Amino acid sequence: MQKDKILGYLGLATRAGRVVSGEFCVEKSVRQHRAKLVIVSEEASENSRKNFHNLCTYYKIPLYFFGSKEELGAACGKELRVSVAIEDEGLAKAAIQQLEQNS
Repeated sequence: MQKDKILGYLGLATRAGRVVSGEFCVEKSVRQHRAKLVIVSEEASENSRKNFHNLCTYYKIPLYFFGSKEELGAACGKELRVSVAIEDEGLAKAAIQQLEQNS
């Protein structure tokens, strides 16, 4: 299933130390052009969705709304996570391919 593959890529990137999570850290990663992909939970508030949409559009970073807070957190080995950024080019591309097929 696509969802498992996407969460798997997130897990791989986490183990490689190439994931940042949490609103502040993800924003910083985008602003410093380190983020290659931003994933925001489908459960995110309207304000968070709008904030990340504007930020990623401005910096031209791919943005996807995917999964629950629990799923994103579990894939990163943490508690609930509303937003995560993958900073690895290869893993980001692989995840984007799966996200495209998923939507």
